[in-house]
Amino acid sequence: YLSWDDYFMSIAFLSAQRSKDPIRQVGACLVSQDYVILGIGYNGFPRGCSDDKLPWAKKSRDGDLLKTKYPYVCHAEVNAILNRNHASASGQRLYVTMFPCNECAKVIIQAGIAEVIFYTDKQSHPDFQFTASRKLLSMANVKVRKI
Repeated sequence: YLSWDDYFMSIAFLSAQRSKDPIRQVGACLVSQDYVILGIGYNGFPRGCSDDKLPWAKKSRDGDLLKTKYPYVCHAEVNAILNRNHASASGQRLYVTMFPCNECAKVIIQAGIAEVIFYTDKQSHPDFQFTASRKLLSMANVKVRKI
């Protein structure tokens, strides 16, 4: 049978498959200390913003960032926190398929999440974002674990 870690990480991977991002699909699963799923999320555009009217491109031909996905996409971690049931995220665990960026790390800390369990950190973010994220999570005493 599956361990709790494998079970919740599998749900994060399943959630990632909902993402329409052609380059990177990320999923997250917020879990209580007593193994209850509180929220799930994947990377995608905000509710009400059509997937057909915003770009999924990683780069634009003319260098215009507004023609890329970056100003528009909500990350899986933020969606899992925002999509949670009415339970508090404080003291809980977040399973995520990729190591969180620095912007998500700030939201994770502000939500009071106690532990981040991730699957991969390969090529997930530019070096400065990865370093800043690790630094922030460490300073806030958020436990970080790779499985």
